[in-house]
Amino acid sequence: MTNKDDKSGLRQAGRRRFLHQGAGMGASLGGAAALGALAAPAARAQALTVPPWTREPGEPVLWHAYGQPSGFESNVIRRNRGAAPMPGANSSMTPLQDLRGIITPTGLVFERHHAGIPLIDPAQHRLAVHGLVDRPRIFTMDDLVRLPSVSRIHFLECSGNTGREWRAPSASSVQISHGLLSCCEWTGVPLSVLLEEVGVRPEAAWVLAEGADAATMTRSVPMAKALEDALLVYAQNGEMLRPEHGYPLRLFLPGFEGNMSIKWLRRLKLGRAPFMTREETSKYTDSLPDGSARQFTFLMDVKSVITFPAPDHRLRDRGFYEISGLAWSGYGRIQRVEVSVDGGRDWREAQLQDPVLDRALTRFRLPWRWEGGPAVLQSRAIDEAGNVQPTPAQLVAARGYESTYHYNAIQAWRVAADGRIANARA
Repeated sequence: MTNKDDKSGLRQAGRRRFLHQGAGMGASLGGAAALGALAAPAARAQALTVPPWTREPGEPVLWHAYGQPSGFESNVIRRNRGAAPMPGANSSMTPLQDLRGIITPTGLVFERHHAGIPLIDPAQHRLAVHGLVDRPRIFTMDDLVRLPSVSRIHFLECSGNTGREWRAPSASSVQISHGLLSCCEWTGVPLSVLLEEVGVRPEAAWVLAEGADAATMTRSVPMAKALEDALLVYAQNGEMLRPEHGYPLRLFLPGFEGNMSIKWLRRLKLGRAPFMTREETSKYTDSLPDGSARQFTFLMDVKSVITFPAPDHRLRDRGFYEISGLAWSGYGRIQRVEVSVDGGRDWREAQLQDPVLDRALTRFRLPWRWEGGPAVLQSRAIDEAGNVQPTPAQLVAARGYESTYHYNAIQAWRVAADGRIANARA
């Protein structure tokens, strides 16, 4: 047991340790100095007044049938890169710079479409499972939601995320550079349950997954992945999928590149070999300098990015700031994240915020005191499999400049003396 005085002492000691940590990346942070850095003298001297919103009743409690964010957060939205290359083919990015924690609100989850968003009546939707099975079957949504379900938290990342950074710093926003990334709670039926129901033949080694959109997105999935942890998802973050995310049914493959988690799933066909679809031959392959290409690069590599401070922000005053960001890996949990404020000369281990989950976004934090001079902020992630996030030079040396997908190099943000922040290459 710990008495009241002991608890008070422990709290004070913990606070001193936190403030002392900031000294490792700048001048020492005493308690008064840290608090003083957060507000100008004039602001600290003002008296607390009663604001207008405290003097009158607020909105009726049931004003909105479906809850909405505050109007003061109206700028926290998905954004796209520009005009669509063809009707129905476009993407929108998650505003990572404005999010807290690791869960992406459903309304801010990134989108990637190849032929628009089909509006599907769940009562008429069907999932066919056939090919090398003993008992081919067509499932309704009612059939599926009656089966045993699971809920898991995982990231989802487009393999083209940060792809424009290969040759030089490109995006002027962390949302545009890294925003094809989200993390949600996914609820559905393990694919292994359905495969057991239909009876997988011994020679079956691959599963063709096909969507019901006009592009009929199709990808070949290894049988080992299908049996291990693939999900047939019908709910996301506690509610049924939204149309843009695959309503009423999608495949979800934890840790795999996002395009393989086929939305609006309508068909699964088992076969002996990969089906060599358009999306794994002419698309979603990684060109190499010698003219060859990497194919079936399923797993998303270890990666991280500082989301604050980032080019979407500006540092207004000198003093204490908490550097914060996200790390993730298709190979498992994040083991460690290191942060540098001097362009990679010195690195310091960041604190990982609980929970640290398998193939999920992990939030990292590090105290920092900005003295008002130039700085270059970087983060470097290491996963439990021992994979280390590479520098841009290391990645280019291994794979050249011809790839579009699977760019996972260390990202640098350059802080100028006036507090403005820009994309950089250290």
